[in-house]
Amino acid sequence: MAGRPFLRSPELQLIDLPQPLPGYGRFLSCWLLRREGMAAVVDPGPRASAKHLIAELHRRSVRRLDFVLLTHIHLDHGGGAAELLAAFLEARLYAHPKGRAHLGDPRELWRGSLATIGEVARAYGEPGPVPAERLVDETALERAGIRVLMTPGHAAHHVSFLVDEILFAGEAVATRIPVGMGLAYQRPATPPKFFPEVFLSSLATLEGLDPEPSYCAFAHYGLGRGVRAFCREARAQLELWMRVAREGEDAEIGALIERLEREDPRFALIARLPTDQRERERYYAGNSLRGMRPHLQEPRRGTAHESR
Repeated sequence: MAGRPFLRSPELQLIDLPQPLPGYGRFLSCWLLRREGMAAVVDPGPRASAKHLIAELHRRSVRRLDFVLLTHIHLDHGGGAAELLAAFLEARLYAHPKGRAHLGDPRELWRGSLATIGEVARAYGEPGPVPAERLVDETALERAGIRVLMTPGHAAHHVSFLVDEILFAGEAVATRIPVGMGLAYQRPATPPKFFPEVFLSSLATLEGLDPEPSYCAFAHYGLGRGVRAFCREARAQLELWMRVAREGEDAEIGALIERLEREDPRFALIARLPTDQRERERYYAGNSLRGMRPHLQEPRRGTAHESR
């Protein structure tokens, strides 16, 4: 994206992170925040786009970077963190303690990513190790005016960040992509191992923020106004998808996606995306539906429900 900021006080810019994959334009992003002399990036993205991100930061006159903030450690959010820290030696990184061990030794994270998303993981690139001395805790963020909110669901270690009137929600709310004319396509950002009550609890946490943040900065993709409205809409969409997944437990995933394109007005806006992006979104929608099925069936079978 162009260098013009979304907001000027504090200054907020979105940096698009193109990937070597068809359909992955306008999907991954990094947020650059400048506030009272402090500069931070939220979710620097994969290793594959780390050089691009560093060049963009230099182009935007970022000479010093104070913080690298990870909402979670998945490859598309934190895989390029080691390269970014090597380019900005004064920068310090925050991730939830549950994710930090995987940053210092990312081999297990890499193996799990290969098993889950295969060729997409290879395109993102294998993450490098983050030195332990480059990590900071919440206290350092609080001194800089950054509040950490626990928002598990998309990942057990997922957090969101609140800075002034801006909520950096990562994937705690949804994947939401502007499609023009004030409209936005949306789908649930649910993982393969899905626990509905955890995801819904995090939505309730964000919806209950008082005062309500004015802006929600999505990882995928862009900035929107109205955090509470986004959370309510995400909850309604998630409940619809869970119902469709439960009712169609024996149906083909493709048939469920077609049903959702008819019944979910936000997901139906997939038709406004370019063809290659529609294919990408149907792939992730299918993953979400597959992840919902076994966990939605458990209470009906009387099986103990795993918690995080």
